Amino acid sequence: FTSLRISSLNRHVKTHSDEKRHVCHLCLKGFRTATLLHNHVNVHTGTRPYKCGDCDMAFVTSGELSRHRRYKHTLEKPFKCSVCKYSSVEASKMKRHIRSHTGERPYACDLCSYASKDAYKLKRHMITHSGEKPYECYVCQAKFTQSGSMKIHMLKKHGENVPKYQCPHCSTFIARKSDLGVHLQKMHSYMAVAIKCSYCEAVFHERYALIQHKKTHRNEKRFKCDQCSYACKQ
Repeated sequence: FTSLRISSLNRHVKTHSDEKRHVCHLCLKGFRTATLLHNHVNVHTGTRPYKCGDCDMAFVTSGELSRHRRYKHTLEKPFKCSVCKYSSVEASKMKRHIRSHTGERPYACDLCSYASKDAYKLKRHMITHSGEKPYECYVCQAKFTQSGSMKIHMLKKHGENVPKYQCPHCSTFIARKSDLGVHLQKMHSYMAVAIKCSYCEAVFHERYALIQHKKTHRNEKRFKCDQCSYACKQ
């Protein structure tokens, strides 16, 4: 990290520290900086000081306001991939995207060989080990480890109360027509720049095809010892 301003450097250095001396007087949660504490207290009080100039929305932090303006008004995508044509509204999404090129999976499960490109998917995976079932069907109170499993249950068991839209390209059932549109755009739209499989040399112009292909590598032991017959997944 480099900066022309000493204040920016000092702020960056604090991100490497575990010290959280700014404490919320309402819940006693600690924060590294006074700004983070201030934003947190705004959540408690419901204060939204950052108001959008183009609509009636208001936000707790300036970052939330900037993100809102890019998504809803300016449509600006300042974070651009140096490998392909992908661009993003948020830096965090660009970080995740870059891992699709590098194959990096920094979030590894310490109980099995699973590893993920982002923390959310690892957190969801860990539920399979804990046995926790946080998603509950509001009709029959059946519980599930993942929201997707609950949605499938709702469609199959209580389908008379839920509209069904089946994807014309795969076996996915979706409750809302608008969600079907999102699914088609994300999973089945043609991508001019092909995405390479992180396990082999295969390339794909459709995200769904890539996901299906990756399943063929699920139990593959790609890492082989050159001294003996040992091989493993990671």
